[in-house]
Amino acid sequence: MSTPSGTGPVGPAKVRIRHLHDAKDRGRPFSMLTAYDQYSAQAFEAAGIDVLLIGDSVGTTVLGHSSTTATTHQDMLTFTGAVARSVHRPLIVADLAFGTYETGPADAVRHGVELIRAGAEMVKLEGGRAIVPQIRALVEAGIPVMGHLGFTPQSVNALSGHRVQGRDAAGADQLAEDALAIQEAGASAIVLELVPAQVAARITEVVTVPTIGIGAGPSCDGQVLVWQDMAGLSGFHGKFVKAFADLRRDLTHAAEQYRVEVAERSYPGPEHSFD
Repeated sequence: MSTPSGTGPVGPAKVRIRHLHDAKDRGRPFSMLTAYDQYSAQAFEAAGIDVLLIGDSVGTTVLGHSSTTATTHQDMLTFTGAVARSVHRPLIVADLAFGTYETGPADAVRHGVELIRAGAEMVKLEGGRAIVPQIRALVEAGIPVMGHLGFTPQSVNALSGHRVQGRDAAGADQLAEDALAIQEAGASAIVLELVPAQVAARITEVVTVPTIGIGAGPSCDGQVLVWQDMAGLSGFHGKFVKAFADLRRDLTHAAEQYRVEVAERSYPGPEHSFD
């Protein structure tokens, strides 16, 4: 959906779910990044990124929490609105925060409606067969759904930390069964996180909806990263992360230069002052 040479976006003026399905059918990988604010969202739109995810990772990457379980629904509404108001082309996907859907279909729909009103065009929620009723209810209410399998950050405590899922045959079979179950329930795409590459390739082959990998190898239909990891701002160097820039270094250097010039009174200079 975007040219690999970085010459800018091609294809639709507005990315829709059907375009992701078309990309899968044509074997053309698409790109997704998290975004939480106006300027990052606009930069990613200009770069031709196809999908922007307002992830509950905003809690750990922006708000200073140690886990995404601390991210609230109000947080998601605030940051979803900021991104949705700032861009036009990317598909806007927003996470349902921890505690907003686990209690049943009614809560899932209520909170999903509020995210759509804030500007989301699709909602994402974590889990397999256990959340099939929620997915069905959301879809029946006219809310497109993206699933999330493998390592599910909202379950970090139950999973005993950040661990690759589906390493053994039983685990791999369960992931495949969950993928088929949430597809049957109406999910239009599935994120696979921290899954062995061969297992992700198998799931991508058996489902008809697009898969989006994060630490799931190269065979998924699309790829997603947390933008601060992708740009080298977070300092996180997980095995599956490639930093395409070093924004932490550049930002630190800029702030140091600013401090020095303020201290020596070279900034502001005459060109920055009014007569």
